[in-house]
Amino acid sequence: MPDLESVRKLRSFCGASITACKKALEESGGDFDKALGALKQLGVQIAAKKASRETKAGVIDAYIHSDRKLGVLIEVRTETDFVARNEEFRLFVHDLAMQVAATGAENHEELMRQPYIKDQSKTVGDYLKEIIAKFGENVEVANFYRITL
Repeated sequence: MPDLESVRKLRSFCGASITACKKALEESGGDFDKALGALKQLGVQIAAKKASRETKAGVIDAYIHSDRKLGVLIEVRTETDFVARNEEFRLFVHDLAMQVAATGAENHEELMRQPYIKDQSKTVGDYLKEIIAKFGENVEVANFYRITL
């Protein structure tokens, strides 16, 4: 049985539930890297299952660069307003707006392939799958617009 500190550490890396982290550590024999890999794979599977579910709620966020010559509007949808009102979800949406401003992504596919600005070890698409697994709802980047003066 994994110790509580190991479960907490794993949870801080991936954001999965305590139960999922405990189970992953048990199944990996306490190997942190194997457990993390298993949880990432689980996140991909969860995201695939949720992809067909309708997104009726969401957030529209705006980012304006400090020079006032660049702005981004972004719409990210989720299934319920409960998730849309969540502070962590709203921070995720704002981070995506900054991502579009910083990188100049022109379409959804390009945005999903880019390295995530806050963690270069994963793509925006990978981070989106983590968010889907964490909240247990389908999440989609519906629209974004980059405006320059």
